[in-house]
Amino acid sequence: MRVIAGSAKGYGLKAPKHLGLRPTPERVKEAIFSSLAARVPGARALDLFAGTGAFGIEALSRGAASAVFVEKDGRATALVEENLRKTRLADRARVLRDDVRHAIEMLAREEAAFDLVFADPPYFKPNDAAREEARGERGRPSFSWTRRLLESDLLPRLLAPEGLFLLEHFAKDTEVASPFFRASRSLGFGDTRVQIFERA
Repeated sequence: MRVIAGSAKGYGLKAPKHLGLRPTPERVKEAIFSSLAARVPGARALDLFAGTGAFGIEALSRGAASAVFVEKDGRATALVEENLRKTRLADRARVLRDDVRHAIEMLAREEAAFDLVFADPPYFKPNDAAREEARGERGRPSFSWTRRLLESDLLPRLLAPEGLFLLEHFAKDTEVASPFFRASRSLGFGDTRVQIFERA
């Protein structure tokens, strides 16, 4: 996995598989940033469920003014910090080791505003649910990060008036609607879909 364009173009980002991360494929990332075009330079970015920090780092490399990375796993936040140092982008970054719900609350209290908010939350596919059931558990869990983000009344407060919220989710997930956001467009890539929202 590497930075596609900008000042850090070509730098490889560390993403050990043992952390259980699901990095956004390069072709998906490239399509996202192609669709954002001129919105990235000077933007304030928020990378939720940051993992390796690939989205925020790509935004910084392409000229974003700043990026905040939120990731609760300590090993993953160490990776984000290492990747930021390696790409020489750490001076415009803030890394929060925190649960996404708590981080959103804290940033809302700070009255932070972002032009680009990206979230790639954990999600179950049907075969994941089947494996859970095979282990003696009862199918798909009731908690859904996708639904929680779309129903949050705090997340829209973090979005600048002309900002965009980009949500990566399983392509067959039918619960991608929100009273707080208006769907602008979507990008599809096999099992992955990125829904782009504006403030309602």
